[in-house]
Amino acid sequence: MTKTSATLDAPESEIIETPTLMQGLLERAPEPPKDGDIVEGPVIALERARLYIDLPPFGTGVIFGREYLNAREVIKRTNIGDRIAAKVILTNTKDGYIELSLKEARQALIWAEAEEAVKQKALFELPVKEANKGGLILEWQGIAGFLPASQLKTEHYPRVADGDKDKILDELRKFVGEKLPVSIISASPKEGKLIFSEKGLDDKEKQEIIATYNVNDVVSGEVTGMVDFGVFVKLEEGLEGLVHISEIDWGLVDDPRHFFKIGDKVKVKIIDIKEGKISLSVKALKDNPWQTASDKYKKGDAVEGVVIKFNKHGALASIEEGIAGLVHISEFGSEDKLRSSLELGKRYPFVISLFDPKEMRMALSYSGEKK
Repeated sequence: MTKTSATLDAPESEIIETPTLMQGLLERAPEPPKDGDIVEGPVIALERARLYIDLPPFGTGVIFGREYLNAREVIKRTNIGDRIAAKVILTNTKDGYIELSLKEARQALIWAEAEEAVKQKALFELPVKEANKGGLILEWQGIAGFLPASQLKTEHYPRVADGDKDKILDELRKFVGEKLPVSIISASPKEGKLIFSEKGLDDKEKQEIIATYNVNDVVSGEVTGMVDFGVFVKLEEGLEGLVHISEIDWGLVDDPRHFFKIGDKVKVKIIDIKEGKISLSVKALKDNPWQTASDKYKKGDAVEGVVIKFNKHGALASIEEGIAGLVHISEFGSEDKLRSSLELGKRYPFVISLFDPKEMRMALSYSGEKK
């Protein structure tokens, strides 16, 4: 029996499942490029401000017009036969070419490399270009990135006793022109942002020191620095932790400098160890006043409180140490009327209008005379 008759006599299911030569070729054929794809091929011609790239089996790519001008410095150093990568910006021009961008391809490849560097925790030694009050500006692959002051190594962090931001900037400016070993911790191509860190590159010795500590340990340390967002505490030589402003006290903390000064000896509790950073708490060693608040107060109680702060929502009034409630601005109609009725540091009568000790929330209603 011939192959043809065997095929004709075969069950229908076998005919359907037998792949044809054409089907096999189609399945193995590469997909045509789409807008935004990165393609690569050899340069086959360079004429009349146009560069042509061979992209078999889909045709020829061309870089011209504004894209040619944007990449002219690179094109000057390009020869026939050189393989270059480019980004597809139009799959079919009126002349039948695939329009390409060399500059956009270069940017796409750089950002892809940056994202890979984040995953690999790659180390780079980069020069500091500028300084501002928040940190340092570094440059990598022609892209400016930011190294926040909080991501500097302990020995490089600007220690200014009074936390004066102008003095901090003066200290940061001393790094301009120097090279720092850093890693990329965040790469955002859409926003064009690179964030660097000098931390996370700690040597083996420091990792071994950190390994001797555990979450919930209570340890002693020395205050070595103060910033707006908290206090640095040295636990031992070469190792510091941060007491965030929210972990200083159960009451309102506007400025850590009101609670500590450089050189103070303090006891702290370790509340987190992550990526070479130790987070500390002072308030965790104090009784939480909200735990017993439900035995003392309930919604509707008349209380007295001292106004300790104004914010955009109203005024905060403390009824005892560590327990404060919000007096909402809507009671007064405007901020001016609120401030004319309530003065900072003075005691006034209130009624508890909301009380949730589990969530540590309280709202107060002013029961005095409004001006």
